[in-house]
Amino acid sequence: MLKGKSVIVTGSTSGIGLGIASAFAAEGADVLLNGFGDAASIESLRHGLEAAHDVKVRYSPADMSRPEEIRDMADYARAEFGKVDIVVNNAGIQYVAPVEEFPEDKWNEILAINLSAAFHLIKAVLPEMKARHWGRIVNIASAHGLKASPFKSAYVAAKHGLIGLTRTVAMETAEHGITCNAICPGYVKTPLVEQQIAAQAKTHGIPAQDVIRDVLLAPQARKEFVKIEELAAMTIFLCSSAAASMTASTVTMDGGWTQH
Repeated sequence: MLKGKSVIVTGSTSGIGLGIASAFAAEGADVLLNGFGDAASIESLRHGLEAAHDVKVRYSPADMSRPEEIRDMADYARAEFGKVDIVVNNAGIQYVAPVEEFPEDKWNEILAINLSAAFHLIKAVLPEMKARHWGRIVNIASAHGLKASPFKSAYVAAKHGLIGLTRTVAMETAEHGITCNAICPGYVKTPLVEQQIAAQAKTHGIPAQDVIRDVLLAPQARKEFVKIEELAAMTIFLCSSAAASMTASTVTMDGGWTQH
């Protein structure tokens, strides 16, 4: 349904972002990958997606904490694909500490990557989207964009801000054929979360399964991780013609977490 469209997915060399980027390629869209990782592995990934789906797949190592690199990434996508139709702001980092112990450099870094990066990329692509009277922006927020948790001040603040940015952009672009929505997942079993499970199991001396159920998934009523494939499918839907009337929406995919 998205054949001929082009998309930038930030933070897409692994985890949620890679799942979303792969789904777009499967739909026939040209994809710009972004993120860090081993150069040979990323090139293999890029080539594999191209070969599997007969689309253009490019890669930008742009640092999402640097506005000039974000603008350069948008220009690169435009040069390679001729246009940027869709943006998925997925890049994010996390750090956990009490407010009084929270390092200021970590606060600044989390807000830069989890919030400001979305602003800079949206700003870079909006003029062309308005000119074509079509565009889709999907921000991967979090259940933490709707509810707070202790020790995650920067992450919670950034994700709340991302939802506010989503709503503002949606209001400004509603008459230009552009939609802007946020998806708010609960815990997703990514490589990063798997590392957290192993670390907490070791720290507390309990089985990994207990960490999953009694720590990570305690707020999620289903007691199951949100699947990357589910997030990818929702992102594709929000970029489809069927979701043309959906804008300024916050779509929760959290297993019931925010109902607590």
